[in-house]
Amino acid sequence: MRIVADRNIPYLKGIAEHFGDVTYLDGADFTKDAIKDADTLIVRTVAHFGETNLAGSNVKLICSATIGYDHIDTAYCDTNGIVWHNAPGCNSGSVQQYIVSSLIVLAQQKGFDLQDKTIGIVGVGNVGKKVAKACEILGMKVLLNDPPRQRLEGESHFVSLDTIKKEADIITFHTPLIKEEEDKTFHLADNDFFSTLAKQPIVINSARGAIVDTTAIKKALQEGKISGAVIDCWENEPSIDLEYMNMVDIATPHIAGYSADGKANATRMSLESVAEFYSLGKTPIALVKASEPENSIIDLNDFKFSSNRIYSALLATYSPKSDFIRLKANPANFKQLRNNYPLRRESLAYSIVNANDEERKVLSQLGFN
Repeated sequence: MRIVADRNIPYLKGIAEHFGDVTYLDGADFTKDAIKDADTLIVRTVAHFGETNLAGSNVKLICSATIGYDHIDTAYCDTNGIVWHNAPGCNSGSVQQYIVSSLIVLAQQKGFDLQDKTIGIVGVGNVGKKVAKACEILGMKVLLNDPPRQRLEGESHFVSLDTIKKEADIITFHTPLIKEEEDKTFHLADNDFFSTLAKQPIVINSARGAIVDTTAIKKALQEGKISGAVIDCWENEPSIDLEYMNMVDIATPHIAGYSADGKANATRMSLESVAEFYSLGKTPIALVKASEPENSIIDLNDFKFSSNRIYSALLATYSPKSDFIRLKANPANFKQLRNNYPLRRESLAYSIVNANDEERKVLSQLGFN
């Protein structure tokens, strides 16, 4: 089998070769000529796959090591017998980590207690569910909005977007980008959205850039309709709006889902799709393992000057401040900051020592050993 794979997909090299002959390319180099003889593509979101580069090719299977699939012309693939797979939920734990760490940083910077805040979660799929659970563990009041799930499951667990706009102190988006129809999310946060908010909330977007209308949120920040923003996903990436970047509390280069754990999950899921499609053994997939952190032991006694050792432990695994500093220092390197992202592990890679009973309970619920 001939496989063409994005060279920036981690933990793939040396393992994909168990399934066929592999050629590695940069995302921008997936041209028609480069992929015409491939049986299988293993890709990321940086290149689009449709008639322009797939017509007349030998491609039978496209595996995207991402949760999104708007870079694949699914209608064209379905019509032309090309099977495609994404990796739903692969980085849900990573995004949860990003949101929780960002909330802690915001609480410290703005001087509020998370337990006093209500968070509205718009989109309660793989990511939104994990964010909701973590926020509940940290003592926040959680409001859930997901119209498709609400239609299927009933009213009991969900509220309207109007309720979130009325009651939430923090609003975080975790929807796919849908440009048309009943559940449209393109520019969901537009001028009308911001003008009907009741509480001057903080807005977080780690889902898709175009869920938030850039012009509208800039106006909302300038007019004090919202009290802050955490933005990981941007319209027109990688050429992001620099004025917007300098207006928000935390700005990062679309890396919320970039933990090593999330990347390893995505690679495993892509290889599982290859193995299942071609009826191959899955044994080599067990070789996909995230790198170990430099120090996997977190001693809570190291935080003797901290007012909240649980928060300190969470920030010890990841703080968005470092990514914010790197992006602000060189926003023109947006793509490179993503492609050369440093190792980040989730809580499951760490063991906690010297925790009291309450700390042990909370941190174990958040995935620590």
